[in-house]
Amino acid sequence: MSTTLRSRPNSRRRLSPRPQQRPLTWGRVGTYLVAFLFVGVCLAPVIYIILGGFRTNSQITADPSGLPDPWVVNNYLGVLASSEFWRQVGNSTLVGLATTAGVVTLGVMASYVIARYPFRGRSALYALFAAGLMFPLTVAITPLYILIRNLGLMNSLGGVILPQIAFALPVTVIILVPFLRAIPRELEEAAAIDGASRLGFFARMVVPLSLPGVITTGILAFVASWNAYLLPLFILNNEAMYTLPLGVQVFASQYSVDTARVLAFTSLSMIPALIFFSLFERRIVGGLTGAVKG
Repeated sequence: MSTTLRSRPNSRRRLSPRPQQRPLTWGRVGTYLVAFLFVGVCLAPVIYIILGGFRTNSQITADPSGLPDPWVVNNYLGVLASSEFWRQVGNSTLVGLATTAGVVTLGVMASYVIARYPFRGRSALYALFAAGLMFPLTVAITPLYILIRNLGLMNSLGGVILPQIAFALPVTVIILVPFLRAIPRELEEAAAIDGASRLGFFARMVVPLSLPGVITTGILAFVASWNAYLLPLFILNNEAMYTLPLGVQVFASQYSVDTARVLAFTSLSMIPALIFFSLFERRIVGGLTGAVKG
């Protein structure tokens, strides 16, 4: 009896062997090398700009590709002490948050109607949003400029926020519609039996269940708004309303001789978007994966 009990754990261990690792082949080595090459090409300019801010102009002139020797922090401290930089950060943050809120709110409501309610022209409406992905901002910048001028939104952040919401809606709808279609009909029927209205079901069930897609679209909208350059360039003429991409241009023209300080300003302007995107990278990938599965 004791020998039988002792032999059982050994039999279980034999039934569940450890998974063997795949052998390293030349094909896998080539794939890793190509991946590292692409990563290096993408990261090299960013690293160069960040390290360039810790150098002096004489160091950059003597050795453009060298490391800081010694490390200089005065360039970054000078930018951080500038009131113009923080005003532009505030403008970019306000535009990004307002754009994200508008895109998420309107995108969820439009996607909910397209995904859950049958009506005439639903497929055509969805196709219209899909066609918006092939309509870049550069094509519409001239009529958009005339429209914003006629609306009296020139030199205002609202003239930047509203078009950015409109151009971000196609991506939002394309991502969110599969999430909302995947919600079971039985869940909606059970909520209706319990006395929940359509609006209550939308607020209590639809929004929480589609939260991965909502977070994904919100992050994409915020990062795109933070990095937007062409639209603010046409709409904003007052330096008090400039966002960070325009601030980089103005700063580079004012301090064209001081290359190290320009690199410091550029790196500080792009670091928030890089950190924000890196922190929520898994949520973006998870949201896009759920949209593809739906």
